[in-house]
Amino acid sequence: MGGVARSRGGGRLTDLLISLAVLLIPIVLIAWFFTRDTDGPTVDTVDWRPVAEQAASEASFDVLAPTIVPESWRATRARWTTAGHPGLDGEPVAGNTWQLGFLDNRPMYVGLDQSDAPAASFISDVTRGGTAKGTSTVGAQEWTRYASADGRTRALVLTTDESTAIVSGDLPYEELESFAQLLAVA
Repeated sequence: MGGVARSRGGGRLTDLLISLAVLLIPIVLIAWFFTRDTDGPTVDTVDWRPVAEQAASEASFDVLAPTIVPESWRATRARWTTAGHPGLDGEPVAGNTWQLGFLDNRPMYVGLDQSDAPAASFISDVTRGGTAKGTSTVGAQEWTRYASADGRTRALVLTTDESTAIVSGDLPYEELESFAQLLAVA
């Protein structure tokens, strides 16, 4: 009989080690890929100032915008939509609408929405059907506090004869007040 004779047990150990490597290497690579540290999802930022300037030049109301923004904040939304044009949901907006949103360094979102649309429906949309929960005085202005039905989203609402401005986020009212203090006519 021809052939190569294997030493007793030596071939089996080598075969076992090769089989283990074939199984373990893909498992280790898969575990590494799914557990590696990343900086989290990429957030697209926008330059909000030109949009604020456009809104201020076209609006029939005084457009509000922050006078300063903390360096760690990232603008993620800046949008000016004229009445009748599609909004974020694709439906025509009821009034001229200015929208601005930031992520802070935690990251938590705070938004400013302002429109000359009918106040009741605009407030309901932006506050997620929220109900009035008292007031906050910011500077010389009294803002109405709103909270969504689930209590998660809070908002400060300032209604004038020309427009309604809403500062909102999943933040305590005190933090929304701090953001509202940064606002001035653009």
